[in-house]
Amino acid sequence: MTRLKRGPRGAVRTGLAVFAALALVTGCESLEEGGLSTGSGAPAPVPDGRAVSPLKNPDGTKPGLGPVTSGTDESAARKLIESLRTKGRGPKTGYDRDEFGYAWMDTADGVPLARNGCDTRNDLLQRDGQGLRFRSGSDCVVVAMTLHDPYTGTTIEWRKQKATEVQIDHVVPLSYSWQMGSSRWSEGKREQLANDPLNLIPAEGRANSSKGDSGPASWLPPNKRIRCAYAVRFTQVALKYDLAVTAPDRQMMLEQCGD
Repeated sequence: MTRLKRGPRGAVRTGLAVFAALALVTGCESLEEGGLSTGSGAPAPVPDGRAVSPLKNPDGTKPGLGPVTSGTDESAARKLIESLRTKGRGPKTGYDRDEFGYAWMDTADGVPLARNGCDTRNDLLQRDGQGLRFRSGSDCVVVAMTLHDPYTGTTIEWRKQKATEVQIDHVVPLSYSWQMGSSRWSEGKREQLANDPLNLIPAEGRANSSKGDSGPASWLPPNKRIRCAYAVRFTQVALKYDLAVTAPDRQMMLEQCGD
């Protein structure tokens, strides 16, 4: 899997900018730096031209979550979703966020961007944000950026002073995964799920908070254009980690992709 290595100050920023230009063409946990749109009126609904369809972004290292639009891609999305195993959701007994490692660790081996000298949250802000500004003396800690939130279709002018205006969503919520089998995983595998870019999307905090630990049958992004893409990403994570989903969740995901 692709990894970004830390080089001289500014190297990662430059590399990400080049990568974003080339990419033109796819649980949530309310943590200490996790929700709201800007307070100066409703942000304009400006699409992110860099956002990549999940069908073209199988490891989650490319920016954003672009919509699934063509009939061919919708057919491919349904086929992927149909391959999911289903079972009932188990109890939440014993679940604790700490079972998935501390947030946002840079040492979860086996996932992209691990051990690059920058924590997972800041890696994700760099992946999806534009107009990045960094803390003085750092090429890791983002203190300001523009985020085109796929979940709401709005643009957020984010500043670290109001960190909770942007949260990092676990597409497959950690407590959902716990109820579907991750309670029996090794600690290392749970850390991978919690820090895998495939399972992480920076989003408006209110949307993130409203999701809680819901599956797709109970919560979908407010932005209808992105719902099939969200279903694909949920499926990609579940398949990668061999997680079943509930039958209602699978049915709802199929419906988002033209079933």
